[in-house]
Amino acid sequence: MNDTFVTFHGWAGSEVRHRVAKDVSVATVRVAVTPRLKRDGEWVDGETAWYSVTAWRTLADHLRDSVRKGDPVVVHGRLRTETWTPDEGPSSTTLQVEASLIGHDLTRGISHFIKAPRPDRRPDDVDDQATDATEPDDTRGVDPQAAEASGGHLAA
Repeated sequence: MNDTFVTFHGWAGSEVRHRVAKDVSVATVRVAVTPRLKRDGEWVDGETAWYSVTAWRTLADHLRDSVRKGDPVVVHGRLRTETWTPDEGPSSTTLQVEASLIGHDLTRGISHFIKAPRPDRRPDDVDDQATDATEPDDTRGVDPQAAEASGGHLAA
């Protein structure tokens, strides 16, 4: 099976919708991508493409807690199209992306990262000492009071 992967940047055009289906977190957000084109010596907006972006599990939870309508985002994931025909009128097609990565577009503003807590581990899991020694200090540049007061949403 050949999959098409895409990476694009645009703007969250809706609030994130989050739900739990069969004990699995899923979140969706609409993302608008409008290219800038030079026509007759002037920069103009091209035609806007809308993507329905879906995230699963931990990424869905982080998307819900991080992205708001109007935020600039970068998305990477598997592209699919969905076509349907209504009772009346022509068929319609939507662009669907199953995201593997989503983040704020830092060319448009500042975002502060807050590391998510690790899930509980069993004693027979990987030795924490080896991984802890290689992890950077994840609190550099983060004001803990601002992070707590904002509920973790610190994007500028």
